[in-house]
Amino acid sequence: MEIGFTTAAYVVAAVLFIQSLGGLSGQESAKRAVWYGIVGMALAVAATLYGPGAGNWLISLVMIAAGGAIGWVVAQRVQMTEMPQLVAAMHSLVGLAAVFIGFNTHIEMVRVAGLDEAARALLDGFAHKIAEKGAVELSILRVETFLGVFIGAVTFTGSVIAFGKLAGRVDGKAKKLPGGHMLNATAAIVSLVLLLVYLQSGSTLALLGMTVAALFIGYHLIMGIGGADMPVVVSMLNSYSGWAAAAIGFSLSNDLLIVVGALVGSSGAILSYIMCKAMNRSFISVILGGFGGTTGPAMEVTGEQIAIDAEGVAAALNDADSIIIIPGYGMAVAQAQQSVSELTRKLRAAGKTVRFAIHPVAGRLPGHMNVLLAEAKVPYDIVMEMDEINEDFPTTDVAIVIGSNDIVNPAAQEDPNSPIAGMPVLECWKAKQVFVSKRGQGTGYSGIENPLFYKENTRMFYGDAKKSLDALLPMIE
Repeated sequence: MEIGFTTAAYVVAAVLFIQSLGGLSGQESAKRAVWYGIVGMALAVAATLYGPGAGNWLISLVMIAAGGAIGWVVAQRVQMTEMPQLVAAMHSLVGLAAVFIGFNTHIEMVRVAGLDEAARALLDGFAHKIAEKGAVELSILRVETFLGVFIGAVTFTGSVIAFGKLAGRVDGKAKKLPGGHMLNATAAIVSLVLLLVYLQSGSTLALLGMTVAALFIGYHLIMGIGGADMPVVVSMLNSYSGWAAAAIGFSLSNDLLIVVGALVGSSGAILSYIMCKAMNRSFISVILGGFGGTTGPAMEVTGEQIAIDAEGVAAALNDADSIIIIPGYGMAVAQAQQSVSELTRKLRAAGKTVRFAIHPVAGRLPGHMNVLLAEAKVPYDIVMEMDEINEDFPTTDVAIVIGSNDIVNPAAQEDPNSPIAGMPVLECWKAKQVFVSKRGQGTGYSGIENPLFYKENTRMFYGDAKKSLDALLPMIE
């Protein structure tokens, strides 16, 4: 009865997770998709607690309550600008959990191996499953355990460093120890050798040695990636955490964990590929290096940045018929999404065509801008992806850039020596007028100068984005 209920519940939960993942692909279905995921997870936890081998109810319930309370408090306190580092922190916990479960599996294998036949007959739960395995099955279990610990350890330290870079606690520049890629390659080879040793002997020292090597790979790998690549790194670590969960699912013979891990791992990998394509980068180049690579001196930027006040921007908007707004991380920092939404409402009420252009790597998290705009009740149908709207800039009267930098940098097309050369960008400079809302004259997150700010049709609307837009709103007729 318990096995049947658990199996049925796992099937339903897996379907709900698939529905959740599919629904997140659209803004209109995203809220419903989140509830699918919540219900699926609640069902999965309940089935696991009720299923075969369940025990320690008091400890389990206390842990669930504690984890839920901590999650609630964190969710209430974290701002949208801090979501990227929160996601990275969550990935680190998944990786650490995979390491702990892997070591627990190893400990159980060692314990069961030391028991006689009479003692084995009295085992239950996971230990009983281990006792029933033959020599070949135990070898497979060792491989699964080894891979789960390896991927989990890489995910853990990699996510911790990603969190530090996104939170500004670790230098965002790409840094490697002397020896660079050779150190990573050596650690990977050592791990492979230790896998062979572990497969033959089940040595605890081999597992510990690999864990140390994997922790180093995660640390050194992410330290060697520049801050501008962090959106891809977050997605990549999401994929790693999924594969770690899948590997542990095989170790525990937990079908749902295998399915969920595969869903997370594959979706994260696909998203990483999409984002790399949006940056004109190969996945390997992101993992193995910092942001971009130059072949010579960057093109010299000439001219000056010309400032404009709220009255000048308002006059241009009142005269314009078509407007494209390009949001970036600066909008999130200033928490200006509500002001942007109000500006959009007033402009549309005046009969103007207003649309949003979203670059795939805008912000520091995939979909960051879409979430902010949805939170501010911006209509879904006017939020366009880069490929959908890029051709419309030449016929647009006004383009407003709010806190974006690298994703609107013409150097990607005009300077072959630029670190972002070849990266697809939003071609806002082709609009008749461009207004850039920006705090000051600094460069973007990648530290690359932007020629857009010096073009003849560009005016700099300096100041905090929210305060600037709030000053602008009363002037819109």
